[in-house]
Amino acid sequence: MEFRIIKSPSPGTIDILMRRKGSGRDIIPECIDAIGLVQGRMIDMVIAADIAEKAVGVTVEDIRGSCPQNMILLAIFGDTASVESALREIKRKVEEGTDIC
Repeated sequence: MEFRIIKSPSPGTIDILMRRKGSGRDIIPECIDAIGLVQGRMIDMVIAADIAEKAVGVTVEDIRGSCPQNMILLAIFGDTASVESALREIKRKVEEGTDIC
């Protein structure tokens, strides 16, 4: 899995993600102070989304793309502290080998 965080994302960055998210452009998360990006295999991304949403108050969206390796990208939207906490929790559970709780 790869992890990145964008703090204080620009309007253009938010627009790119809104156009590519799975739930449609009309639904915009309430708080977008930061965006966590997580990329990996489908099974890992489903587990990562579950971990993030259970850990803190964030919104997780799948981001459509055309990756020839069938990698999936998740965007985790929320305030900076919540996004950072969600990413830490995903990394911690991956390192421990812990699945869905």
